[in-house]
Amino acid sequence: MFDVLVYLYETYYRPDACPDSEALVKKLSAVGFEEEEISKALGWLTDLAETTNEFSMLHPQQTSFSAGFRIYVEREFDVLGTAAIGFIQFLESAKVINPLQREIVVERALAASESQISLDKLKVIVLMVLWSQGKEPDGLMFDELFLDDDEVQTRQLH
Repeated sequence: MFDVLVYLYETYYRPDACPDSEALVKKLSAVGFEEEEISKALGWLTDLAETTNEFSMLHPQQTSFSAGFRIYVEREFDVLGTAAIGFIQFLESAKVINPLQREIVVERALAASESQISLDKLKVIVLMVLWSQGKEPDGLMFDELFLDDDEVQTRQLH
């Protein structure tokens, strides 16, 4: 699923540049992706759009100026792990994502149906959330999102 998401991100500048679902499935199949992976990825993207709309309607007061502190419940902590939670906090403190986007990232990470999500996969989720909203991180942050787990250095929050 994540390979399909990365392909979509790299191939289409914005989500509305994607062809309709039927044509997109054919194109992804022609490129060599398995039907199951395509289905998972497109379903995940559909759910992303629904989640974004739902969260935006339920929490219109949450903006980049919200100053609340996020406490992760046990299931979130188990799936995300310390490194992913630290990375999410880093992105939020760097103003790459706002609290509403953070909640969407957490929800989509939990929806990925993995016992623990890797930092690389979390980075793809962050990119897809931003991409789906028509936002793109600046060059330095874009590089940070594409560092391998092995290249990640200790981050300092200022």
